[in-house]
This record gives sequence, structure tokens and C-alpha cells, in this order.
Amino acid sequence: MSRNVKTLIDLGMTPSRPFDICVSEICSDSRYLKTGALFAALPGVLAHGASYIPDALDRGAVAVLTDKTGYDIARSLDVHDRVAFVIAEDVRATLAAAAALWFERQPQTMVAVTGTNGKTSVASFCRQIWSELGFQAVNIGTTGVEGARTAPLTHTTPDPVTLHGVLAECCAAGITHGAMEASSHGLAQRRLDGVKISAAGFTNCTHDHLDYHESFEEYFAAKAGLFDRILSPDGVAVLNVDDQNVNKLAELRKSRGQPYLNVGHTITADLQLLAQKYDVTGQTLRFAYQNKIHQTFLSLIGGFQAGNVLMAAGLCMAAGLDSQDVFGSLHQIRTVRGRMQHAATRANGAPVFVDYAHTPDAVETAISAFRPHVMGRLITIIGAGGDRDPQKRSLMGAAAAKTADIVIVTDDNPRSENPSEIRQMVLEGTVRHENTFEFGDRAEAILRAVDMLDVGDGLLITGKGHETEQIIGEDVLPFDDVEQASVAVAALDDVL
Repeated sequence: MSRNVKTLIDLGMTPSRPFDICVSEICSDSRYLKTGALFAALPGVLAHGASYIPDALDRGAVAVLTDKTGYDIARSLDVHDRVAFVIAEDVRATLAAAAALWFERQPQTMVAVTGTNGKTSVASFCRQIWSELGFQAVNIGTTGVEGARTAPLTHTTPDPVTLHGVLAECCAAGITHGAMEASSHGLAQRRLDGVKISAAGFTNCTHDHLDYHESFEEYFAAKAGLFDRILSPDGVAVLNVDDQNVNKLAELRKSRGQPYLNVGHTITADLQLLAQKYDVTGQTLRFAYQNKIHQTFLSLIGGFQAGNVLMAAGLCMAAGLDSQDVFGSLHQIRTVRGRMQHAATRANGAPVFVDYAHTPDAVETAISAFRPHVMGRLITIIGAGGDRDPQKRSLMGAAAAKTADIVIVTDDNPRSENPSEIRQMVLEGTVRHENTFEFGDRAEAILRAVDMLDVGDGLLITGKGHETEQIIGEDVLPFDDVEQASVAVAALDDVL
């Protein structure tokens, strides 16, 4: 990843041999490794990376970073004496620290946000506020690197080598401000370790990713790691105290005398949301900060977006900006791709929106937030992904049935599972809803939903948001909900 050469000691490591080793790059995938590399052999879900040490050595690795289990595997493969080994108790944390030392640079001001929902919007809103105020800024996460520099990413929170490489490239390009999404997977796997964070936000914590985390408590603990482990000691935590789980963290920081800024409806919030007024184009926000009331218009659909905007405002303030400058920029904020995004409008005025909601709480929140903007029937399309937490599928169906007038169940990304079986699990949650329909083909589901729209109705397509592909079995097919909705509207209104 770099033409630089550093020793293992430069990277904070103590090698197994009595002499230091110079390495030319850090790599955790033996397929892309180059001569002179340090190979990071990490424990994985299905296999240990140490199994690939022979391949890494054949490709020119001169040192290996792994844990005791990895070293034992290397001994069993009889390759333990061919190169220098660094054996770490927490190999992922060691890798992250080494990546930070390798690349050395990052934007001067970095903030991170975690939570079950809202991370992408908050990170994007931070970047938009900074950009409006004249700073070179990016947001990094589910939608890749966006802003003053753009690049695709394969994970919400990239591996530490990729992440620190991206941060160094941003710094070299003159970018001074960056907002990151911190996923529970990324935090649990120490991908953010080594990033210098000046402010961190926590949006909410509800049921998700229990296919990876053994319990909700473990899931919450992973997210709390952003504040316990990564946020600098003098860094500010920006916390949504409307969420009872996040509020516990606020109380803990208060008892410890650690800096924090609370956001929410409650009177104890430092940045308090007072009222919202909705219309077809957005909402007017009334909020208070330091005993002064402010009001602004947001071109954003969905009441929950107000909380995301105030979280972003709080993060920008916690990272050093003046509150008046921040509040004065809020009216310029625009929606994030795939987050309550307007896709099309029928000739009769009925709108179609697309949202990434893919958890029970997110589905209920998105539909409830869309309701004030719809005078007639609210139609929603819902599905659940395969090879992911099956416990949430019926809960997602129940969330849709609770708040929508018409529910259409379809396929999301079935992956290796039987699509019909996934749909049946979602349908279990909608069993008491009279107006529930099932269409396996997602394009057909969108077409039929758009065809149902009458004057005053509204359609919300949930699940895939910004995604432009659908994964069915081993096939990855082009599919964009926004595009499909636009095509359906054009076809039905005869404007093709």
C-alpha cells in the first residue's frame, strides 16, 4: 500500500527474532501481497488467516503478525521458522495501531458516529455542514468516500489498513475534516483503532446483527467501544438521550466527569428538539441550545431526520465549530442517497420514496416518519436479506403491518437462502394485517405498488436504499430501487 519502508519496531511491534525486519507494506490478504510485506494472519469467522501463511511466504512476505492460535497453525504447517513472527494477544488491535503508524497522517478533524440507524445520514450531514462553511470535507461509510474526494468501499467500516490509507490520501489531498460511520462489526474487530477522533456520536441502539453478536448486550458493548476505547480522553461524546440504552452511556460519562453533549426531545438535552411541522417538501424544525430558541427549514422527508440533523450539528460543534455558524448552515442540508430519497411522483401527485430501513426499528421509524407527509394511504414494500439475522424478519413484518395501510412483501437480497422461506418469515409478522400482498419478484412488487397509488397516497420502498445490485444465489444482478420506481411511474403514466 506504500513505497515506504519501515521496521517492525517502527510499527510498535517486537519480532520473534533478535533482529529487526524492514517491511514494504502491510497486507491481510495473501492474494494481493507483494514482496517485502508484513502479512497479518487474522482469526476469521470460517477460518484462521494463518492457513494462508505458506501462500504469503511464497509471494514474498518477510514477517507475519498473528495470535497464538495462528502461530500454532504456522508450527503445524512447518513455516514458523521461515520468517519473523509477531505474536499479539489482540492481533486486530495491534494491526490497527501498526496501520496508523505506517500511514501516519489523517485529516485534522475527525468525528465518528455509531448506532443501529442513522449513521450514514449523520456522517453525510456533518460533511455537508463543513462544506457549507468552507472546509474541505469527506464522509466515509456505507456509501463509500463522499465529498471533496470520492472512492468506493466494500465495508461500512473498512479494514484498518484500507481505512488509514484512505485517511492519509485524504490528508494529502488537503482535506481537513472527516466524518466516519462506526459499525458494530468494525468496532468489535478494532478497525477504527488508531484513528484520532475528537468527537463521537451515538444515534440509537436497537435489534440488529444478532447473527454476528451473541447477544444484545454484546452488540451494545461493541458500539460503546467507540467511547470507551477510541474517543480521545478529552473528546466529546454526542449522545441521543431519547434512546434509553444510549442514555445509560450519558449517565456513565456524567458520573466519570467526561465531556458530553446530549441531543433529544427531553428537557435534559443540551441540544433540544422542541417541535416539527411537516409539508410535502420537508419540515420546519424548532430547537433550543443554551437557552436560545432556533428555527430552520429542512428539505428532508421523515421526522427522524431532525434527530440526525441535530446529531450532526452537535458533532460539528463538539469538534470545534461555532454553534451559530452550524445552525445557519442547516437549511442547506440535503438527503443522503437511499435515505428517504424521493424516487418519482405519479401524474396524480402521489410520491414514491426509497429508504435503506432494514431492521424492525428502522422500518417502523421510517414508515411513521413518512406518515405526516401522506394524506391518503401509505403503501410500503418490505423484504429481508438472506444469510443474515433471521430473528428480525417477522419483527420487520410486524413493524410494517403496525404502521402502513398496505404492506407488500417481496425479495430483498436472498443470497444463498430460499427466497420463499424468507418471505414467509416476514409474512408471519403481518398475519393480522388485512391488506398484505406477496410478490417475490422485486421489480413486479414495485410496479404493482406504484399502480396502487391514488391521489394523496404515498409509497415507501424499504430495505435496499442506495444499493444498485440484488444478490440471488451466486448471481449479483443490477437492481436499483430508485431506478425501478422511476421506470414503473413512467410506464404507468405513459411518459416513456
